[in-house]
Amino acid sequence: MKKQSNFLDLVFDKNEKYRSETDSQGGVTIFVENKGFFNTIMQKFFKKPRFSQVHLEEFGSFIWPLIDGERNVQQIGIKVKEHFGDKAEPLYPRLVQYLKMLSGYSFVILKK
Repeated sequence: MKKQSNFLDLVFDKNEKYRSETDSQGGVTIFVENKGFFNTIMQKFFKKPRFSQVHLEEFGSFIWPLIDGERNVQQIGIKVKEHFGDKAEPLYPRLVQYLKMLSGYSFVILKK
Protein backbone atom coordinates (compact mmCIF):
# COMPACT_ATOMS: atom_id res chain seq x y z
CA MET A 1 0.00 0.00 0.00
CA LYS A 2 1.34 3.41 -0.98
CA LYS A 3 1.92 5.86 1.87
CA GLN A 4 -0.06 9.04 1.36
CA SER A 5 1.86 12.27 1.98
CA ASN A 6 0.60 14.93 4.36
CA PHE A 7 -0.10 18.24 2.61
CA LEU A 8 1.41 20.16 5.54
CA ASP A 9 4.79 18.52 4.85
CA LEU A 10 4.89 19.60 1.20
CA VAL A 11 7.33 22.28 0.04
CA PHE A 12 6.39 24.69 -2.75
CA ASP A 13 8.56 27.03 -4.81
CA LYS A 14 7.68 29.88 -7.15
CA ASN A 15 7.51 29.03 -10.84
CA GLU A 16 10.32 30.87 -12.64
CA LYS A 17 8.08 31.40 -15.71
CA TYR A 18 6.29 34.18 -13.85
CA ARG A 19 7.73 37.48 -12.68
CA SER A 20 6.43 39.13 -9.53
CA GLU A 21 6.80 42.55 -7.95
CA THR A 22 6.01 43.95 -4.52
CA ASP A 23 4.67 47.51 -4.25
CA SER A 24 5.37 50.01 -1.46
CA GLN A 25 2.36 48.81 0.59
CA GLY A 26 3.52 45.18 0.41
CA GLY A 27 1.02 44.08 -2.25
CA VAL A 28 2.31 41.45 -4.67
CA THR A 29 1.60 41.44 -8.40
CA ILE A 30 2.31 38.40 -10.59
CA PHE A 31 2.82 39.07 -14.30
CA VAL A 32 1.52 36.49 -16.79
CA GLU A 33 2.71 36.76 -20.39
CA ASN A 34 -0.05 36.46 -22.98
CA LYS A 35 1.45 34.11 -25.57
CA GLY A 36 0.02 32.42 -28.61
CA PHE A 37 -1.37 33.30 -32.01
CA PHE A 38 -4.66 34.86 -30.88
CA ASN A 39 -3.00 36.83 -28.09
CA THR A 40 -0.49 38.24 -30.60
CA ILE A 41 -3.35 39.37 -32.85
CA MET A 42 -5.17 40.95 -29.90
CA GLN A 43 -1.98 42.77 -28.88
CA LYS A 44 -1.30 44.15 -32.35
CA PHE A 45 -4.79 45.10 -33.49
CA PHE A 46 -6.68 45.77 -30.26
CA LYS A 47 -3.79 47.14 -28.18
CA LYS A 48 -4.14 44.47 -25.51
CA PRO A 49 -1.25 44.26 -23.03
CA ARG A 50 1.50 41.69 -23.46
CA PHE A 51 1.35 40.85 -19.74
CA SER A 52 -1.71 40.33 -17.56
CA GLN A 53 -1.39 41.32 -13.93
CA VAL A 54 -2.63 39.20 -11.05
CA HIS A 55 -2.85 41.26 -7.84
CA LEU A 56 -2.72 39.19 -4.66
CA GLU A 57 -4.78 40.30 -1.67
CA GLU A 58 -3.34 40.87 1.83
CA PHE A 59 -3.25 37.18 2.82
CA GLY A 60 -1.67 36.13 -0.49
CA SER A 61 0.82 38.99 -0.50
CA PHE A 62 2.05 37.87 2.93
CA ILE A 63 2.33 34.22 1.87
CA TRP A 64 4.04 34.84 -1.50
CA PRO A 65 7.53 35.71 -0.14
CA LEU A 66 7.32 32.74 2.26
CA ILE A 67 7.06 30.35 -0.70
CA ASP A 68 10.80 29.91 -1.13
CA GLY A 69 11.39 26.23 -1.82
CA GLU A 70 12.57 25.64 1.75
CA ARG A 71 9.55 26.17 4.03
CA ASN A 72 6.83 23.55 4.14
CA VAL A 73 3.13 24.38 4.37
CA GLN A 74 3.07 23.95 8.15
CA GLN A 75 5.96 26.42 8.62
CA ILE A 76 4.20 28.94 6.37
CA GLY A 77 1.02 28.43 8.43
CA ILE A 78 2.88 29.23 11.65
CA LYS A 79 4.16 32.52 10.18
CA VAL A 80 0.66 33.40 8.95
CA LYS A 81 -0.80 32.67 12.41
CA GLU A 82 1.85 34.88 14.07
CA HIS A 83 1.12 37.77 11.69
CA PHE A 84 -2.68 37.62 11.30
CA GLY A 85 -3.74 35.91 14.54
CA ASP A 86 -7.42 34.93 14.65
CA LYS A 87 -8.04 36.79 11.39
CA ALA A 88 -6.34 33.87 9.58
CA GLU A 89 -8.75 31.23 10.90
CA PRO A 90 -9.61 28.66 9.62
CA LEU A 91 -5.89 28.70 8.91
CA TYR A 92 -4.87 25.38 7.38
CA PRO A 93 -7.95 24.67 5.25
CA ARG A 94 -7.67 28.20 3.87
CA LEU A 95 -3.90 27.95 3.32
CA VAL A 96 -4.18 24.54 1.65
CA GLN A 97 -6.93 25.80 -0.68
CA TYR A 98 -4.89 28.90 -1.52
CA LEU A 99 -1.76 26.87 -2.35
CA LYS A 100 -3.83 24.45 -4.45
CA MET A 101 -5.19 27.44 -6.38
CA LEU A 102 -1.69 28.89 -6.94
CA SER A 103 -0.51 25.45 -8.04
CA GLY A 104 -3.50 25.07 -10.37
CA TYR A 105 -2.50 28.27 -12.16
CA SER A 106 1.15 27.05 -12.16
CA PHE A 107 2.30 30.08 -10.15
CA VAL A 108 3.93 27.67 -7.69
CA ILE A 109 5.38 24.21 -8.19
CA LEU A 110 5.83 21.31 -5.81
CA LYS A 111 9.47 20.93 -4.90
CA LYS A 112 10.75 17.37 -4.80
